[in-house]
Amino acid sequence: MTMGRRKKSLILTQPVKEGLKAIKVQLDPRTTITLASLKMLEFWKARYPNAKVIG
Repeated sequence: MTMGRRKKSLILTQPVKEGLKAIKVQLDPRTTITLASLKMLEFWKARYPNAKVIG
């Protein structure tokens, strides 16, 4: 009898771009996104009025 292999957890990350300031926004308790500009923040605030900037 053989044991199955254990799955490793997968962590998804975005590549870091040089000279780009990232803005982290929490849309709801389960969803956090990273934005590159304040213009996109306005777009997401229109869709999610309770969105908060966290970093």
